[in-house]
Amino acid sequence: MKSTVVEVTTGNKEAVHDITPECERFAAGAGGDGLLNVFVPHATAGVAIMELGAGSDDDLLAALGDLLPADDRWRHAHGSRGHGRSHVMPALVPSYATIPVLDGRLALGTWQSVALVDLNVDNPVRQVRLSLLAG
Repeated sequence: MKSTVVEVTTGNKEAVHDITPECERFAAGAGGDGLLNVFVPHATAGVAIMELGAGSDDDLLAALGDLLPADDRWRHAHGSRGHGRSHVMPALVPSYATIPVLDGRLALGTWQSVALVDLNVDNPVRQVRLSLLAG
């Protein structure tokens, strides 16, 4: 298995960050067929495979805002207002995704991208572990 960690700066606002290019570079460099596991070792971030750039990013953040409001209802209450919702989010947007790799290329659908989803405004830098299990 080949593995690496990439660092992603998400900043100090909620973010849906496209990490497809990093995943593509890693898969191409590892070569061959297999399964790419994308994992964020954080309790407040997730990985989504979805269409990006056509408003879907904002739609996802709006939906998560409706489901998980940034208010004072959360028992996990350290950090910025509503921080506890960031700890609930990975139950909805998991911390991992697995993508088939064929001949060094991600086997994503036409409109699919790999995104890091981060509601935690208190942690502006994230790590993403990319691991390719050869097939």
